[in-house]
Amino acid sequence: MIVTFTSSETGELLMFAETARTILQALGKETTARGAFTQGEMASAAAALRQAVARAAAEEGGGKDEEEEEKGAGKEPVITLGQRAWPFIEMLERTGRSGPKAHIVWQAAADF
Repeated sequence: MIVTFTSSETGELLMFAETARTILQALGKETTARGAFTQGEMASAAAALRQAVARAAAEEGGGKDEEEEEKGAGKEPVITLGQRAWPFIEMLERTGRSGPKAHIVWQAAADF
């Protein structure tokens, strides 16, 4: 299932439900078919998501040595939370700076 995030100030952002769920849960939002971020929520949501990305990066990359990295060289690359979250962080920050009526809404076919 696809979740569409629409900003009053930027373009649309599409995510698979699994990724959107991870991001929204990190921000304390429910994964309902429709939801919103108000202008007042965006700066703190962007900061919280940056922290979640930093924690995930520390957990994913922590403790790997060169031998382990060479073993994984033949595997498909892993897309990290940070890679998936940065477009949304940017959307939150840009929209949050846009004024009191700025908002971001999301919509999906069903709760996810």
